[in-house]
Amino acid sequence: MFVKFIEQLKKRFEKPLPGEKAQFLMAPLARQGVQNIQADKYAPKKSAVLILLFPVKDKIHTLLIQRPVYDGVHSGQVAFPGGKFEENDIDLKQTALRETFEEIGISSEAIEIIGQLSDIYIKPSNFLVSPFIGYLRQKPDFIIDSHEVQKIITVDLFSLNDPKIRSEKVITRSSGHKIKAPYYEVEDLTVWGATAMIISELNVVTDESKSIVL
Repeated sequence: MFVKFIEQLKKRFEKPLPGEKAQFLMAPLARQGVQNIQADKYAPKKSAVLILLFPVKDKIHTLLIQRPVYDGVHSGQVAFPGGKFEENDIDLKQTALRETFEEIGISSEAIEIIGQLSDIYIKPSNFLVSPFIGYLRQKPDFIIDSHEVQKIITVDLFSLNDPKIRSEKVITRSSGHKIKAPYYEVEDLTVWGATAMIISELNVVTDESKSIVL
């Protein structure tokens, strides 16, 4: 099943992405779209994350990381591995692979990138994030950088599309500001904001590929 799913997912990326229509299903009301960013005003910093797929027995899994608690915008939040584009990076795909290696110890050479989801803008940190999807042929062994990662959460990919894990509540940002936002509950953790929006688009893309395979 895993190999067939990956092949269908590759074909799915030959078609247009669902984009912000899918992302905004899990967006806080104040969320700003990429098309509304004024480059000369915001000059957003480029970054990339990796959605990594791998088989666990007969199921397809992905992973999320929980950031450590620190004095910063994304303190304690749940995210995909990734980070800021560096001058030595050839492109954003390399950024996603490099950050994944640095944070959880998976060699870039072992990962095959098969597609890219729509960019998403994170206003509090002024980052423009490019999400990439890659896969491994077997479950990886993790080497965690404790300065970057507090916890790794592995999850059945299709469970992320279960309506039972989606809800809405008032969330307190690291700044102390409260905001009402939709979220996913994954292993008792609140996944919201940009990561939830990425998952929302991911769900549309993978659900179409899943329906062909199953």
